[in-house]
Amino acid sequence: MPPAAAKLEGLVFPHVTTRNISDSHEIGNVLGLAGIDVLMQASAGLPFDLFFTASSCVPATKWEDAGAVLGPAEVSALIDRPRVLGLAEMMDVPALLQGDEDVLAKVAAALVRGRIVDGHAPGMSGRDLMAYVAAGVRSDHESGTVEEARAKANWGMLVQVREGSIAHNLDALLPLLASGELGDDWTLVTDDVLPDDLRQHGHLDGLLRRLVAGGVAPAQAVRHASLTPARHYGLRDRGAVAPGYRADLVVVEDMRHFRPSLVFKSGALVARDGDCIADLVATPLPSDNTVHLAPLDESAFVLPLQSAAGPVIRIIPGQLVTRAETQPLHAIEGRWEWSPERDVLLIASIERHKATGRIGLGLVSGFGLRRAGALGSSVAHDSHNLIVAGTNARDMLACVRSLQQSGGGFVAVAEGAVTAHLPLPFAGLLSRESADTVCRQLRAAREAAWALGCGLGCPFGALSFLALPVIPELRITAQGLWDVVGQRFVRL
Repeated sequence: MPPAAAKLEGLVFPHVTTRNISDSHEIGNVLGLAGIDVLMQASAGLPFDLFFTASSCVPATKWEDAGAVLGPAEVSALIDRPRVLGLAEMMDVPALLQGDEDVLAKVAAALVRGRIVDGHAPGMSGRDLMAYVAAGVRSDHESGTVEEARAKANWGMLVQVREGSIAHNLDALLPLLASGELGDDWTLVTDDVLPDDLRQHGHLDGLLRRLVAGGVAPAQAVRHASLTPARHYGLRDRGAVAPGYRADLVVVEDMRHFRPSLVFKSGALVARDGDCIADLVATPLPSDNTVHLAPLDESAFVLPLQSAAGPVIRIIPGQLVTRAETQPLHAIEGRWEWSPERDVLLIASIERHKATGRIGLGLVSGFGLRRAGALGSSVAHDSHNLIVAGTNARDMLACVRSLQQSGGGFVAVAEGAVTAHLPLPFAGLLSRESADTVCRQLRAAREAAWALGCGLGCPFGALSFLALPVIPELRITAQGLWDVVGQRFVRL
């Protein structure tokens, strides 16, 4: 995940991006309002505008164990903070559709202030979609098909075409964008882009290249990366080159490759030829270890089975959605055992905020490990408990011990030994190191996962989203295996 604010911007604004609008609910789920305020303070004074939206779902659902709770009062207070533009993605769709009073109060807090309400509605259609829009939600970044995006645009939503390190939706929606069918009702967004991908592929410049190559006119591509999102969020003096607009300017070599030669922020030159030349001073981040665990040993990673087949989370490469499958399971003496011939791992979510000892266990398919080992992370959307997937109890426990000692991060273990580790000591989410160091550590972690046989391009990104209980179909939480569609826990 990203390094400290001032260090990350050196990877972003040299790539044609001079402002960002962030929902910082990741930090909110760990540290509450105080953590979000730290990010606001750390980003103040940069040659880059970092705006925020008030986190609407901390925790994402009532079925999670987060480190904090942001109720209507806290959300209202956030919306009144400087640089906060509206209400962040409303992820607890069932609660909204059921008329939950607290959820509706959060939406109302934005609407009465004339602020935007962003959405999060994977796979939604029909009457549910109409009700969702009627509640005041005006955007969505979870469209994975042309049909889904078209339906959302038809009901007045801004289709935010999402591209990240884990979820890739741009190519699927490109025919709809190139045809011009959506008119002005779409924009580009990035979501969970890891630092090494920023360095290799760029930020909005990389997406603009792909749009133009896919048939979108260059001027239209730029409009939907600048003016359209600025208007959506009420930033009336940004997003265009015109009298009365801020002098946030990017000079590119051509309108096909979008290689930035000069980037100006408020009239000042801040980047040249893809390199940051502004004087960036990183704000120190707190050093408290936020990984608090109850005592545990290898017995925590033993899964008794009641039958020869059971529910398994199936990863879909390049997407956040999963599939719920029933698969034959390998067992010895009534307990699940890993078999190299079967692409099934044990997965665990371990509560790490209040040391409750709560652990949820399940099974996952799609990592493709061929050697004994485990992958662990403190980045586990959205409550960010520890999440570990592995072949055996010893390696999974070694992952947990490493994360506990370092305060969080990404870790790979083989045969009981840590083979790679990216420490993320601030809230288990952020590094204090330079972008160069973080990219190097992240690359080592990916390569360690690939050495175990993992075939996913972004193994730790895929792992992190398996805990998100607001995206279908099956997820793991510290309270157990969660059926998102049926809104119930699945007992193994």
